[in-house]
Amino acid sequence: MSNPTAWDVIQKQLDAMPKPTQVLRLCSDPDVRDRYQQAKQAAQRAEDYLKSLGKDADKDALALVRKQLKEAQDALKAAQEEYDAHTVVLTFQALERGRLEDLIKEHPPTEDDEERDSNAEFHFATFAPALIAAASVDGMPEEYAQHAMKTWALDDWKSLWGAAWLVQQRKRTDLGKG
Repeated sequence: MSNPTAWDVIQKQLDAMPKPTQVLRLCSDPDVRDRYQQAKQAAQRAEDYLKSLGKDADKDALALVRKQLKEAQDALKAAQEEYDAHTVVLTFQALERGRLEDLIKEHPPTEDDEERDSNAEFHFATFAPALIAAASVDGMPEEYAQHAMKTWALDDWKSLWGAAWLVQQRKRTDLGKG
């Protein structure tokens, strides 16, 4: 048996890389979502404030700030639990390039699409639900994606579409200076 070459090692690393994923969280209660966001911000502010204090700060002041941070973190934990209980999490994963290209070909732009946009690559009304279903890690059926397209509030629908489409565009490369 031969020793692996440098390329063999690199190829194994490349082939083992996970595909990019994108998570979409949909909270059923806007008040719960707002309380969670506020608690997150408060905990971050308390943590930043503690970090901003110098090592030579008054011990009583440090103790008070640490107490406030602990209270903010406890409030965040409670808000996170409430948020999680009211939230559905959907996960989308990038498709292999060939599968994405095939999916685009299966949904060619109509004449109307091309009249509106000469660079149209696909027919959005059929491609969007197909892509959402194909990229869904959770197994969302295409029929449900079509249902969401017709019945969800516009911003929620845009977020669903965005999660499935943008993960296809996420790159893992860094061409920075070597």
